[in-house]
Amino acid sequence: MVNEEVLAYLENLIPDRPQYVEQMENFAKQNGVPIMEKTGIEVLLLLLSMQQPKKILEIGTAIGYSAIRMALKLPNTEIITIELDEERFHQANQHIKKMGLDKRIHTVYGDALNASENIKKFAPFDALFIDATKAKYAKFFQIYEPMLSENGVIYTDNVLFKGTVARDRSELTTRRQRTLVRKLDEFNQWLYTLDSYETTIIPVGDGIAVTKRK
Repeated sequence: MVNEEVLAYLENLIPDRPQYVEQMENFAKQNGVPIMEKTGIEVLLLLLSMQQPKKILEIGTAIGYSAIRMALKLPNTEIITIELDEERFHQANQHIKKMGLDKRIHTVYGDALNASENIKKFAPFDALFIDATKAKYAKFFQIYEPMLSENGVIYTDNVLFKGTVARDRSELTTRRQRTLVRKLDEFNQWLYTLDSYETTIIPVGDGIAVTKRK
């Protein structure tokens, strides 16, 4: 992971976002809402702009930040996004409507682990973006990977988790942290063993795994 000085330099290079998007970033920072880091989402948006997916499935809406950023970058793309937290689900809907994107971003309230039957009607998806409960990444992958189109790509955020996956777990202070880091490490290693897919992890933001069929 880059040091703070380099990170600040890179973030200063990023062009200004629309005013409402920057307001969402400030809200997330002030209220402890986990959204993608600035450098991470810029890389994701660049990858998506090269791929040009017609339909994206996002696991983990939060307040709608990444869905809105993707929709603004990809004006011809439809986004289906799932959120478990009711308050954030309603906040996301408000933000999406405020930005005039409710015709292209469709929010689904519920647990992604149990929503596959509801989501199937929107499939196939050209991109799957996983950014929800980290301990369940492998389950999300297994449930929704079959809904990918032939050339679909899976993007997974937070796979380096502040670099903790590379550290000695005895340095972590709580059992919960150790369990979460172990599951993330197992997920990352599992991605690289998949016979039908190839994966690379980009050490930007909080770490983004990019997984594509061979």
